[in-house]
Amino acid sequence: VQLVESGGGSVRPGGSLRLSCAFSGPPANRAYMGWFRQSSGKEREGIAYIDDVGRPTYADIVKGRFTISKDNANSILYLQMTSLNAEDTGMYYCAARPLGGLITTMVLWRGVGAWGQGTQVTVS
Repeated sequence: VQLVESGGGSVRPGGSLRLSCAFSGPPANRAYMGWFRQSSGKEREGIAYIDDVGRPTYADIVKGRFTISKDNANSILYLQMTSLNAEDTGMYYCAARPLGGLITTMVLWRGVGAWGQGTQVTVS
């Protein structure tokens, strides 16, 4: 699976940004897809996930503000982010993995997930 993120940048607090992740590779290896972020000095955390039938799952810290979606026709995963604040600053990564376990299980993402190179989001 290959993943290439884009759309990061600098935005004012309260602003919006949409991240994109172009994906390719065997569908079975990207049945689960997700967005993760890593802020300075913190562990990488999962913030939004989508399964093979399009059901989203969100971390509490972004629920109601971020929306994950997938355009299968064009092979793009999106993360629409609104009401951004300084705590949303970080490197955002797109990831994909096969079905298995809970979609939010981080150890599985680390173990068998494919990752993009990341795109930086700065809110200030």
